[in-house]
Amino acid sequence: MFNKKYNSTTLRYTGLFKPNILALSIAIFIGSAAHAQDKASTAVELPEQSADDINTTINNKDKVQLEEITITERADSQVGIADSASQGNVGQAQIKYRPLTRPAEVLETVPGLIATQHSGEGKANQYFLRGFNLDHGTDFLTQIDGVPVNQLSHSHGQGWTDTNFLIPELVQTLDYKKGNHYAENGDFSSTGSANIKYFNALPEHIVKYTGGSFDYHRGLVAGSQELGGLNLLYAGETVHNNGPWDYGNQYWKFNGVLKLSEEKGDHGWSITGMAMKSDWNSTDQIARRSVFNGTTGRFGAIDPTDGGDSQRYSLTGEWHQQDADGETKLMAYGVYSKLNLFSNFTYFLDNNEFTNPAGCAGLAGLRRGSKIDPSLLNTCGDQFGQPDDRWTTGFKGSHTFFHKIGEAESETTIGLQIRNDNIQNALTKTHGQRQYGITREDTIWVSSASLYGENKTRWTDWFRSTLGVRFDGFRFDVSKSNQRLNANETYDGLVSPKLSLAFGPWANTEFYLNGGMGYHSNDARGINTLVNPEDGTRIDGDGNRITPADPLVRSYSAEIGARTTWVKGLQSTLAIWWLDIDSELLFVGDVGSTAASRPSRRYGLEFNNYYSPTDWLTFDADLSFSEARFRNSIPGEGNRIPNSVETVIAAGATFHDLYGFFGGPRLRYFGPRTLDDTGNKRSDSTLLLSATLGYEVNKNLSFTAEVYNILNRNDDGITYFYGSRLPGERAAGVDDFHFHPVEPVSFRLGFTAKF
Repeated sequence: MFNKKYNSTTLRYTGLFKPNILALSIAIFIGSAAHAQDKASTAVELPEQSADDINTTINNKDKVQLEEITITERADSQVGIADSASQGNVGQAQIKYRPLTRPAEVLETVPGLIATQHSGEGKANQYFLRGFNLDHGTDFLTQIDGVPVNQLSHSHGQGWTDTNFLIPELVQTLDYKKGNHYAENGDFSSTGSANIKYFNALPEHIVKYTGGSFDYHRGLVAGSQELGGLNLLYAGETVHNNGPWDYGNQYWKFNGVLKLSEEKGDHGWSITGMAMKSDWNSTDQIARRSVFNGTTGRFGAIDPTDGGDSQRYSLTGEWHQQDADGETKLMAYGVYSKLNLFSNFTYFLDNNEFTNPAGCAGLAGLRRGSKIDPSLLNTCGDQFGQPDDRWTTGFKGSHTFFHKIGEAESETTIGLQIRNDNIQNALTKTHGQRQYGITREDTIWVSSASLYGENKTRWTDWFRSTLGVRFDGFRFDVSKSNQRLNANETYDGLVSPKLSLAFGPWANTEFYLNGGMGYHSNDARGINTLVNPEDGTRIDGDGNRITPADPLVRSYSAEIGARTTWVKGLQSTLAIWWLDIDSELLFVGDVGSTAASRPSRRYGLEFNNYYSPTDWLTFDADLSFSEARFRNSIPGEGNRIPNSVETVIAAGATFHDLYGFFGGPRLRYFGPRTLDDTGNKRSDSTLLLSATLGYEVNKNLSFTAEVYNILNRNDDGITYFYGSRLPGERAAGVDDFHFHPVEPVSFRLGFTAKF
């Protein structure tokens, strides 16, 4: 698992088509088309609905079903339906016309959320929302068909959210909710959540191919087949990408989905299997001075042996039933995932010609700005490995009772959620992806059981309430560790109340007041660590006494907002929010120990707009502003929270069915970020403009052209400020800006065939 050998042969591709993949796609298309039935395509879309469409069913026993309604698109009005101004829905119509460079950008349909990358394409993305650097997913809950994607006690970072198995064409809806005030959401949901639902059936069979700059190729085959009254959905995807990097990513991904389902009257069920496997080389963030002094180019790498591989396999079953009395939902899931990740963020700070004279002999005598022989990294440097191997199993069940409180329509939901993670992971010392030492190695069991209740009542035609409460209980068990004193077991639990009030609508405008308590769990290793994993002492690498992390970290949030459709065709929401997180200790996977963090406060404003002047043209503009500060003062330290994004702007236009043409431009901007607690070190802003233009030849064939970073800006996808060491520098290293650039202007062409 740890002995993957790096091949120093690298290629940098800029071709548009790779013959073998193109031939395979055409062959699949021709073979499938020969067997296709000639039938008209139909759109999987539900009609627009509003508060006037709320369906109340009362039988002869006065049984009530409150707000039976399905929202499938952002264009569907939620006035009279939503619990908050920051709650919303996105459908396939908002996704299929977007220029997407990677699957995680589907989450950018959540207003104010940014998904970027600081490493190879196969690694989980870096996320930002509401003044948080969410790292790879902490404090934002992501689910696909109800299965949580966030991983607990992950080798690289708590809440690791790898969405590379997501296939955008299969997304029916994305439901997002922000804040702590939803009883069904628990761990990782302090800033919010996104639940992505796949289609049960597609209206057509699809063959799709896209090829473009930097040797990008993607092939997709998907469709549905009726089998004796059942629906079988299938999808298979292959992706290759080198990127603009001097040492090509050599990214390969193979991805597949099978989903068998049935909808029959008042009940239905589905069984879903997913499989994904990928492999890549990484160009991690580089020091700014390495570009200035000529050590490497803007798209170069200090350690070209970084990279990784990952696998994910899952099986999910769900059943649901609804009648005049209530609604029942049950689901169970099992996920196996495996990751080998190799990174080097500090280059030669710890492992160099002074600490490793034999392996790093090639460093001796090099001056600043010297080119680095890639073969040197096979025996020298700070590279580390983070293998993670786990099974995740879980169960979710809920029942909703439709009833009345006096004359008021009401529904009460009781739910149970159980999850268990069986984990084996480590932090290893590596050169060229070959292990030569272990910092820590652990076997971990994390189990949780959660019970929640929620009541929604429409008291009058202008006032409704949602009251919820949730209990979460956890067991964190490190059963084995390379340091025996770090093998411990800890239990913790907490109760979190929730409240949402909605007033209106008046003039198609309503107002919201929301509040609640939530939490996020910490890494089981940090919770149970008593000694330094490297030397067995009770002192960490910074000279501080080791203190176990808090198992569950409390958060508090509140929000006031408004939603209006007063202007015809325009939907607008305004939310002012506040979020506090208690003092905590965080486990840092890159060093294998805990790091102190102070209590924090974030607050901000979100203003979102969606305008449809015609049935073929829409505009959207989302603006988010936030402030992030530590709540206490420490002498000699500032109160700024590093890497917190203050301004996010996303805007675009979409057109379709315009004489066969479709597409539109999209702009994404996130402003300068403070990179230290004083605010003296700040990143630059990042602005990207991309666009899609397509033409539908007929109902069965369309072509698309996509352009990314149209302005060819040399912005950073992400920026950090910390210490590292390059050849010829002092042993203590140099504090510097480290960045991962956005990709330069690039092009992709593709076709989609339907039958």
